[in-house]
Amino acid sequence: QVHLVESGGGLVQPGGSLRLSCTTTGFGLDYYSVGWFRQAPGKEREGVSCISVGGGSTNYADSVTGRFTISRDTAKNTIYLQMNGLKPEDSGVYYCAADAYLTSMTWGLRESEYEYWGQGTQVTVSS
Repeated sequence: QVHLVESGGGLVQPGGSLRLSCTTTGFGLDYYSVGWFRQAPGKEREGVSCISVGGGSTNYADSVTGRFTISRDTAKNTIYLQMNGLKPEDSGVYYCAADAYLTSMTWGLRESEYEYWGQGTQVTVSS
Protein backbone atom coordinates (compact mmCIF):
# COMPACT_ATOMS: atom_id res chain seq x y z
CA GLN A 1 0.00 0.00 0.00
CA VAL A 2 1.38 3.40 -1.01
CA HIS A 3 1.84 5.73 1.94
CA LEU A 4 3.45 9.18 2.21
CA VAL A 5 4.21 11.09 5.41
CA GLU A 6 5.42 14.68 5.48
CA SER A 7 7.48 16.16 8.30
CA GLY A 8 9.75 19.10 9.02
CA GLY A 9 7.26 21.92 9.04
CA GLY A 10 7.17 24.61 11.68
CA LEU A 11 7.40 28.29 12.45
CA VAL A 12 10.32 30.21 10.95
CA GLN A 13 11.19 33.88 10.58
CA PRO A 14 11.33 35.53 7.16
CA GLY A 15 14.63 34.77 5.49
CA GLY A 16 14.99 31.52 7.39
CA SER A 17 15.19 27.94 6.17
CA LEU A 18 13.36 24.66 6.63
CA ARG A 19 13.81 21.21 5.18
CA LEU A 20 10.69 19.18 4.61
CA SER A 21 10.78 15.41 4.31
CA CYS A 22 8.38 13.09 2.56
CA THR A 23 8.91 9.53 3.75
CA THR A 24 7.38 6.90 1.51
CA THR A 25 6.39 3.28 1.99
CA GLY A 26 4.85 0.73 -0.31
CA PHE A 27 6.70 1.76 -3.43
CA GLY A 28 10.16 2.49 -4.75
CA LEU A 29 11.21 5.98 -5.74
CA ASP A 30 12.73 4.61 -8.92
CA TYR A 31 9.20 3.91 -10.15
CA TYR A 32 7.30 7.00 -9.04
CA SER A 33 7.49 10.73 -9.66
CA VAL A 34 6.98 12.87 -6.55
CA GLY A 35 5.75 16.41 -6.20
CA TRP A 36 5.47 18.99 -3.44
CA PHE A 37 2.37 21.17 -3.23
CA ARG A 38 1.18 23.81 -0.80
CA GLN A 39 -2.10 25.38 0.18
CA ALA A 40 -2.52 28.66 2.00
CA PRO A 41 -5.77 29.51 3.82
CA GLY A 42 -8.44 30.56 1.36
CA LYS A 43 -6.33 29.66 -1.66
CA GLU A 44 -6.15 26.74 -4.03
CA ARG A 45 -3.45 24.16 -3.70
CA GLU A 46 -0.49 24.94 -5.94
CA GLY A 47 2.45 22.98 -7.22
CA VAL A 48 5.83 23.91 -5.74
CA SER A 49 8.31 21.39 -7.09
CA CYS A 50 8.58 17.89 -8.50
CA ILE A 51 11.15 15.23 -9.23
CA SER A 52 10.86 12.56 -11.86
CA VAL A 53 11.06 8.80 -11.78
CA GLY A 54 14.75 8.09 -11.44
CA GLY A 55 15.44 11.59 -10.15
CA GLY A 56 16.86 12.87 -13.41
CA SER A 57 14.47 15.76 -13.94
CA THR A 58 13.02 18.43 -11.66
CA ASN A 59 10.70 21.40 -11.99
CA TYR A 60 9.89 24.38 -9.81
CA ALA A 61 7.20 27.00 -9.57
CA ASP A 62 8.46 30.43 -10.59
CA SER A 63 7.77 31.74 -7.10
CA VAL A 64 10.29 29.36 -5.49
CA THR A 65 12.93 28.99 -8.19
CA GLY A 66 16.35 29.74 -6.79
CA ARG A 67 15.18 29.38 -3.19
CA PHE A 68 13.83 25.81 -2.96
CA THR A 69 15.59 22.58 -3.89
CA ILE A 70 14.02 19.15 -4.26
CA SER A 71 16.11 16.03 -3.77
CA ARG A 72 15.74 12.40 -2.88
CA ASP A 73 17.44 9.64 -0.95
CA THR A 74 16.40 6.30 -2.39
CA ALA A 75 18.06 4.37 0.44
CA LYS A 76 15.76 6.14 2.89
CA ASN A 77 12.77 6.25 0.53
CA THR A 78 12.56 9.96 1.26
CA ILE A 79 12.06 13.09 -0.81
CA TYR A 80 13.28 16.39 0.60
CA LEU A 81 12.34 19.99 -0.05
CA GLN A 82 15.02 22.39 1.13
CA MET A 83 13.48 25.83 1.51
CA ASN A 84 15.75 28.85 1.90
CA GLY A 85 14.99 32.55 1.95
CA LEU A 86 11.49 31.89 3.21
CA LYS A 87 8.86 34.58 2.82
CA PRO A 88 5.50 35.02 4.56
CA GLU A 89 3.79 34.10 1.29
CA ASP A 90 5.43 30.67 1.50
CA SER A 91 3.23 29.85 4.49
CA GLY A 92 0.72 27.05 4.14
CA VAL A 93 0.21 23.33 4.44
CA TYR A 94 2.76 21.46 2.35
CA TYR A 95 1.84 18.14 0.80
CA CYS A 96 3.83 15.55 -1.07
CA ALA A 97 2.27 13.40 -3.75
CA ALA A 98 3.35 10.46 -5.90
CA ASP A 99 2.37 8.90 -9.16
CA ALA A 100 3.65 5.94 -11.15
CA TYR A 101 2.56 7.18 -14.56
CA LEU A 102 3.80 10.76 -14.55
CA THR A 103 6.97 10.92 -16.59
CA SER A 104 7.24 14.51 -17.82
CA MET A 105 7.97 17.15 -15.22
CA THR A 106 6.33 19.67 -17.56
CA TRP A 107 3.09 18.46 -15.99
CA GLY A 108 4.56 17.72 -12.59
CA LEU A 109 3.15 20.81 -10.87
CA ARG A 110 -0.44 19.83 -11.63
CA GLU A 111 -2.17 18.15 -8.70
CA SER A 112 -4.45 16.25 -11.06
CA GLU A 113 -1.42 14.25 -12.23
CA TYR A 114 -0.92 12.56 -8.86
CA GLU A 115 -2.71 9.58 -7.40
CA TYR A 116 -1.27 9.32 -3.90
CA TRP A 117 -1.08 12.09 -1.30
CA GLY A 118 0.25 12.65 2.18
CA GLN A 119 -1.59 14.44 4.99
CA GLY A 120 0.54 17.57 4.93
CA THR A 121 2.79 19.55 7.25
CA GLN A 122 2.26 23.16 8.29
CA VAL A 123 4.82 25.82 7.41
CA THR A 124 4.43 29.28 8.91
CA VAL A 125 6.76 32.11 7.99
CA SER A 126 6.29 35.01 10.35
CA SER A 127 8.22 37.41 12.52
